[in-house]
Amino acid sequence: MERETLEVDVLVVGAGPAGLCFAIQLARLCRKHGLEKSILVLDKAPEVGHHQLSGAVLDPRAVHELFPGARAAGFPVQSEVTDDALWILGAKGKRELRGWMCPAPFHNHGNWIVSLSETVRWLAQQAEAAEVQVYAGFGGDQVLYDAHGAVTGVRTVDQGRDKKGEPKSNFQPGMDVRAALTVFAEGTRGSLAKALIARQRLDEGRNPQLWAVGVKEIWEIPQDLRGAVYHTAGWPLDGSVYGGGWIYGLAEHRLSIGFVMGMDHGDPSFDYHATMQRWKTHPALRALLEGGKLLRYGSKTIPEGGLYALPRLHGDGFLLIGDAAGFMNTQRLKGIHLAMKSGALAAESAFGALLRAERSGPLPGALLADFERRFQESWAHAELWKTRNFRQAFQKGFLYGFLRGGVDVVTGGRLPGRLRNASDHARYRKSGGAIRQPRPVFDGQLTFDKLTDVYHSGTVHDENQPCHLLVREPDVCVSRCTREYGNPCQHFCPAAVYDWRGGSEGLVINFSNCVHCKTCDIADPYQIIDWVVPESGGPVYIGM
Repeated sequence: MERETLEVDVLVVGAGPAGLCFAIQLARLCRKHGLEKSILVLDKAPEVGHHQLSGAVLDPRAVHELFPGARAAGFPVQSEVTDDALWILGAKGKRELRGWMCPAPFHNHGNWIVSLSETVRWLAQQAEAAEVQVYAGFGGDQVLYDAHGAVTGVRTVDQGRDKKGEPKSNFQPGMDVRAALTVFAEGTRGSLAKALIARQRLDEGRNPQLWAVGVKEIWEIPQDLRGAVYHTAGWPLDGSVYGGGWIYGLAEHRLSIGFVMGMDHGDPSFDYHATMQRWKTHPALRALLEGGKLLRYGSKTIPEGGLYALPRLHGDGFLLIGDAAGFMNTQRLKGIHLAMKSGALAAESAFGALLRAERSGPLPGALLADFERRFQESWAHAELWKTRNFRQAFQKGFLYGFLRGGVDVVTGGRLPGRLRNASDHARYRKSGGAIRQPRPVFDGQLTFDKLTDVYHSGTVHDENQPCHLLVREPDVCVSRCTREYGNPCQHFCPAAVYDWRGGSEGLVINFSNCVHCKTCDIADPYQIIDWVVPESGGPVYIGM
């Protein structure tokens, strides 16, 4: 099959905060020093920002460094934080911690409430103004390598295949985009980064990554809570699940609410969507939402493993940045500023490597290793160092994690040692299909079933295209999973993609519902589900 080949100097896969900040900073350095290099950013979303989902309260430190005077230049801020508190929820009431009583990680004065989709659209404009090419609607299908194993670029997804994989009349093969440097900034559980990490053993000697699922809604409410940031702990979770909620006041009487739950709880019947819906029935949440209406819905996974779960960030022809690598401070529930900083640091290293390269072809990993040094000398590393054992501690029990986390806050993470952790899927208990937590009754006003929420995510996929959720050993679903775990995919997916019907039908995959959260790719107990980039479509997270 003949494929078009596009040659560029630097290829960035993913138009999120990390990838765009990398491209902007590299373009600036090249222009300043008179180095002419072509920089291309590819994104799988039909439009930049459509697949970007976050809380989001932004620590503006990286923004101030990269874009002095960003507010005056139009950086899209919904509001500065004017009020913050931690709510400890019981079954019926709450205890509110403010001021000195509120734990330091939940202090947010000076931070900005933003929409991540609006933020990346603004960043894309800055990138294009710096003569970076930004192409939306081009998903990466596979990593390209040379004969020595160096990364040489990416092949994009074929367009115009039917659901059986056969070419349609409008078929167009994906193109090979080749570059001296490929930067993987796909976001959480990127499919290309996942394959690259496994092939290059980039996670050797590191802790297994820990993951969480965040389920989010945007509401329009009668009250004006603009500038308010409230986090919740406690109900409806018990000590077996790490997590909590957020409530962020946006402009125009809108409210961003969400619930984040760790995936290492061990319960194969746990339902992330249902737990978030149950959380909304608490009197404190009900009081905020009554009289309002649901506007938007979304879900994504979050890398929580911290510093000790970061893979090696460089190699021959490539760099890893942002959520694709795991730059996230779980204790603060913040990662956008770290993603942006990782992109800027990687750009400085890439520029130096481009200057020193003595031959054409993939940039040698020895030249790109400077990224690791720059990161270790940065405030981003210092921040992650203080919380390096935070999330792992909770696998030793909630009480131990709570106490250890408190000590780390007080001491600035000075306790010695490195805590190890098991991977999320390895902690599943064989339940035989028993459902531990009863599902709530969805009333259609405050709480909603999965299909209703998926409708509010704007998710659209052409159903006559190949399924992008690949079950490599489907017989396992019948021969083992039903008996051992009760087919947990029907529970953990927050978008009603997996429907276990048993009998001759078995597992039905409604891939058109997929919101690209990657939960199935991570949570499957047998690790036989691969999420790959679809030909087109996905959620539309405008204003989220």
